[in-house]
Amino acid sequence: MKTLKHLFDRNLAWANEIKKSDPDFFSQLSKQQAPEYLWIGCSDSRVPANQIVNLPPGEIFVHRNIANVVVHTDLNCLSVIHFAVEVLKVKHIIVCGHYGCGGIKAAMEDTDHGLIDNWLRHIKDVSRFNAQALEEAKPEDRQNLLCEFNVIEQVRNVCSTSVIQSAWKNGANLSVHGWVYSIENGIIKDLNTSMSSHEQLLEANSAH
Repeated sequence: MKTLKHLFDRNLAWANEIKKSDPDFFSQLSKQQAPEYLWIGCSDSRVPANQIVNLPPGEIFVHRNIANVVVHTDLNCLSVIHFAVEVLKVKHIIVCGHYGCGGIKAAMEDTDHGLIDNWLRHIKDVSRFNAQALEEAKPEDRQNLLCEFNVIEQVRNVCSTSVIQSAWKNGANLSVHGWVYSIENGIIKDLNTSMSSHEQLLEANSAH
């Protein structure tokens, strides 16, 4: 049985390097976490939240799943949002998709993928909601466009949760943002879909 010793070796080297540059880093980090950001992203191994925005451990609370989907029946995601908002008191929730997403690509295919098809159904719904715009786009642009539409839809889903609605009702200083990351150049695109109140959500839904 392989022991993955090389990963333990890399961990030791990483920890020693950090302690060399900042001897108190881990002792301070262990005392508490007080991040201002909740990151809801894709599970893709090429999209690590902290590294993309160049922040150290402790600065971002993270939830990841295939294609960064927020479903109102997903207690895992809802629990993360609740903990981030009610306990950690984050100021910003970022839904970050990425171009070239395998989940988006699979959802666009007329192929049986097995169990994951149940999860991809949510993305197929997003495709259906935006059918006309996708049909009018160039075929080579449709996958990236659906990545953007999916993020916009998930931002609305986050804002519609009872956790966020309650937080806004109680006057919380909380904003929800939609971004897309390009693996090809490492740059984040702001989709300009940020919301920080129930009224903004109603306005976005009426325009949808």
